[in-house]
Amino acid sequence: MKLILKHIGIPFFIALVFFIAPKANAQRVRGPYDTIRVYGYITPQGDTIPMSYLPSVTVTARMPKQWKNYWADWTRLRNAVYVTYPYAISASRVMNEINAKLAGVTDKKERKKIIHSREKELRKAFSDKITNLSVYQGKVLMKLINRQTGNNCYEIIDEYKGSFTAAMYQTVAVLFGSSLKQAYDSNGQDRDMEKIVLDVQKMYGYKG
Repeated sequence: MKLILKHIGIPFFIALVFFIAPKANAQRVRGPYDTIRVYGYITPQGDTIPMSYLPSVTVTARMPKQWKNYWADWTRLRNAVYVTYPYAISASRVMNEINAKLAGVTDKKERKKIIHSREKELRKAFSDKITNLSVYQGKVLMKLINRQTGNNCYEIIDEYKGSFTAAMYQTVAVLFGSSLKQAYDSNGQDRDMEKIVLDVQKMYGYKG
């Protein structure tokens, strides 16, 4: 009997390794931490500290309604700035040119002639585009003109067209829930607009 066991011992052991052991391992379910490798870190003092890298975890949650509203308003503002900022740049450039020509001109007829000549140019270039703006985009444009020129739209109209015309347009603006006298506050209520303007300037190379 011992002789038989002696002769079948090695083949029997091999059978255990190739047939029984794999089946036992197949029954074991791999856990989430089986792929974690543990490394040894040796301190300057000679101590060994185990060190491992845990798998990354993604945590998601529903955005609160307050933040949804904020980002919806921000996206609306960004789109309005992208549309209207080029108009504000062009308007400020023309106004600077008009002011330069008006410097030292005291004759009212000559001043009106200078203003009307550039007014026609502005109407031809931007009349169709401006009339297609929404009321909200119009408000943003007035803010941006104030930013670029340092004057609100009421002051600009009063200077170029007279106080009566400025008051008339102010009445229309109020009916639409706006005002020609609104100021631009880059550090206050218009800080988000200012950030967007700075991004637009970097993107398209605008200055000022």
